[in-house]
Amino acid sequence: MNKVLKVFSNSSLFKITLIFAVLYLFLVSIGMIGAAFKGLGSGFAKTLFTTQASPFVGLFIGILATGLFQSSSTTTSLVVGMVAGGIFGDDPIIAVSAAVPYIMGANIGTSITNTIVSMGHIGDKIEFKRAFSASIVHDFFNILSVTILFPLEILFGIISKSGIWLSSILVGSAEISFNSPIKLLTKPSVNFIKGLADNQQIMNENFLLLLLAIFFLFFSLRNLTKLIKSLVMFKLEAFFDTHIFKTTIRAMLFGILITFLVQSSSITTSLVVPLAGAGILKLRQIFPYTLGANIGTTMTSILASLATGTIQSLSVAFGHLLFNIFGIVLIWPIPQLRNIPIKLASQFAELATQNKVYPLLYIFIVFFVIPLTLITIVR
Repeated sequence: MNKVLKVFSNSSLFKITLIFAVLYLFLVSIGMIGAAFKGLGSGFAKTLFTTQASPFVGLFIGILATGLFQSSSTTTSLVVGMVAGGIFGDDPIIAVSAAVPYIMGANIGTSITNTIVSMGHIGDKIEFKRAFSASIVHDFFNILSVTILFPLEILFGIISKSGIWLSSILVGSAEISFNSPIKLLTKPSVNFIKGLADNQQIMNENFLLLLLAIFFLFFSLRNLTKLIKSLVMFKLEAFFDTHIFKTTIRAMLFGILITFLVQSSSITTSLVVPLAGAGILKLRQIFPYTLGANIGTTMTSILASLATGTIQSLSVAFGHLLFNIFGIVLIWPIPQLRNIPIKLASQFAELATQNKVYPLLYIFIVFFVIPLTLITIVR
């Protein structure tokens, strides 16, 4: 019997089964992190949207709110709701122009999740360097896109005007809805664990949920990386190289497809962090995949806003899409610009391996301290 079990335990089928089981726990931990952050900071985040703000302040409100919500879709939905409710005014151009900076900020803020996920590899210097660089390349590209497009939007309104033009063609479309199969699978487990945390009196339930999420995250990543490495002998690495990530376009399209299916760019980008940590995927392969995830995540708000039948709300959703497309079109064809996120990610990852405090400071300062400070000062 022991021999049979030993043979079965070494089989690829058993390892694949274990990978799916650990992957499920990994996805549940991400859902738990989002639920915990929403519980801890959603009330404060929502108050940020109660008054109008300048474009500069709106940009950092988007970053801070998305960091607290752990979801750019939530931030975008709030902004779409504000626009539909007439908070920004009835004039489409003025309303959409005021909303676009929030969307830009949400694009930066959404990359916090995969950066947190990379911390699960912090125990292994080589793995952590690969995983951390793969996560923050997303950050640096989004920051670079905002640096280029934010002034162009303020001066010429290229995103808001383009969004209005595109939405004017499609207003009146039938309602379309789509539910994420990943969220349908993980939500019951997240809610169950959240319910257990709510029944504990030893500490704040959201803080307890966050601690449990971090434990599950580290446990799942540690074992997921080991299992993935053990499957390299079955040509997993070759499969990625020759099929999914063979070309830039293919990797980008795969990022769009996966994000559309799971309805979360955070999940899409977080999924490749263990693959980067295991050395199966390289930074340059992951980079276009994350850009595809940026585009794919906009589909949620587009599908939702199609049901409103208003130019303003649909224009905001298209503005999110066009912001990501314009960023890719302006940056990717120019090698000097395209290499900036990769170089910065590699250099900072090298620095992070020398002192493990730097990644924690990076998350805390970039996504919370800087936005909150600037919002407070400028407002």
